[in-house]
Order: sequence, then structure tokens, then C-alpha cells
Amino acid sequence: MTFVFRPAAERFHSQLDWLDSWHSFSFSHHHDPAWMGFGPLRVINDDTIAAGRGFGMHPHRDMEIVTVMVDGQLNHQDSMGHSEVLRAGEVQAMSAGTGVVHSEMNRGAIPCRLLQIWIEPDRAGHPPAYRQEPFVLRPGWTPLLDPDGRDGALAINRPVRLWRARAGAGERLELAIASDATGWLQVIEGEGTAFGRPLQRGDGLGFPAPSPDSLQAGPAGADVLLFELR
Repeated sequence: MTFVFRPAAERFHSQLDWLDSWHSFSFSHHHDPAWMGFGPLRVINDDTIAAGRGFGMHPHRDMEIVTVMVDGQLNHQDSMGHSEVLRAGEVQAMSAGTGVVHSEMNRGAIPCRLLQIWIEPDRAGHPPAYRQEPFVLRPGWTPLLDPDGRDGALAINRPVRLWRARAGAGERLELAIASDATGWLQVIEGEGTAFGRPLQRGDGLGFPAPSPDSLQAGPAGADVLLFELR
């Protein structure tokens, strides 16, 4: 495969009085056959939800749904009996499997921002499951997702790994992924350069393996996600 660049400004955009959402791939009424996902990575939505508003109860099936909280808080309720609050720095992994109904409401006093990620499972028909953890970012990459739940990461039903890192100005982060995988880099905040390409908030970059390189953070630093996809 070749490199795939998704500039922030070219993402699909949905705006309501309570929701500002940027879609890296086709979502809802936004449909482009050229942007249906990247391997098993089906959705990256960068959502800002107004205080007191959110998504009411709605169903999902056969999808691994991952929420990375960036700012604020989000209240989650589901048909499995969970009633949880996600706060900045926490990650939720929900396996929709044979079917789940849930709501996501911002009960806080300020807008919240999150990245919601959908990953296709390795097969249909898994039992629904819910996992949630706070993550304190360590130097370098902190694992958020791992198929076996290693090193404190959340397990999902797909051989996909996800890391997050915050790099200071000029700091380098190695972009090493397995030789049988593909990579996707998503900038949450800040700026940097990878594979000779400048990147800023909201940009995404897909790349093949092996492609040994690093991300160098710009003057404002960089907060980024790195996916290893199979």
C-alpha cells in the first residue's frame, strides 16, 4: 500500500446546535466511496458536545467502539447495566457484538471533547462487553488497546493496537509497527512532522510497514494516537 493523508480541513463535518463533529471517514449522511475507512479502522470522529446535551439511547451491533476522552466528561449508560462517567484521560472500549443500546450525555458544566473510534471486529457475534480505564501517559507511547490486554491496555476483538503520546517541542516519537500491519497516525492536538509531511490538529496519516520513521513534534508539542492495524 501507499501512504494515505487525510487533512483535517478535508474531513466530513456535521454541525448541530449541541454537536460539532469532524469525521475522518464516511459517517452518517456523509458518504464517499474513497473514504470508507482504513483497513479495519472504520470511524474516527472528533466530537465536541455541549454541556447538558448528547446522544440518547441508540443501538450498535458487531463493532468495537472506542472512546478517548480529551476534555470534560461524558456519562455513559447501556443495556448491559453500566452507568459510568468518562473523564479526560480515560478510555472506553465497548464491544457491541450481538447488540447493545447505549447513551452518551455530557452532564458536565462545560463542553466535552472526545475521539470516538470504530474498529471492525474479527468476526460477528461476540457477546457484548464493556471496559473503561484511566490512563496516565508515560514518556513515549502509552498503550491504550491490545488484543490480549497486555501492559494495562484494554482488550478488543481484533488484533489491533493503539497507543497515545504527548511529545514536547522538538521531541521525537518512533513510529515502529509490526511488519504484517499497517499504521495510522491521528493528531489530537498540536503539530509535528512524520515521513517528511507536516501534520497538525485533526490530520490523519496512514502508512505501510515496515516504514521506520519518527514523528517530530513542532513548537507547540503534539498529542497523537498511533494505530497498528491488522
